[in-house]
Amino acid sequence: MYQSIHTAAVATFARSGGPGGQNVNKVNTKVCLRLSLNDLQGLSGVETARLKENLADRITGAGELVINADEERSQRINLERAYARMETLITAAARLPKHRRPTKLPRAARESRLQSKRIQSQKKASRRSRPEE
Repeated sequence: MYQSIHTAAVATFARSGGPGGQNVNKVNTKVCLRLSLNDLQGLSGVETARLKENLADRITGAGELVINADEERSQRINLERAYARMETLITAAARLPKHRRPTKLPRAARESRLQSKRIQSQKKASRRSRPEE
């Protein structure tokens, strides 16, 4: 899958904001990586559907996954980070979530909770004033 991302994704570069002095005004270090999900190879239909559902806020109307990287002053490092981020996003979104089996509360824990409630109740009851007969 790693190779297909590199061949299918289209990288564009722009000037990045932030620190860098004159470098910011002269060099296009910001990377905008776009990957059409239709061009992505190696994913089943279910994985693609899960990918579209989980990354819906990063997918454009044209069906492109968009990743921006502008943390570093180097274009090459930003490009590597964008590819790495895209790969981890795709693999994490395509993975099936682990099935959670609900656990039962142990009997001792239930008993200790009820016992502490009984103690608290007795404490409050002893504070109440009783009408004298």
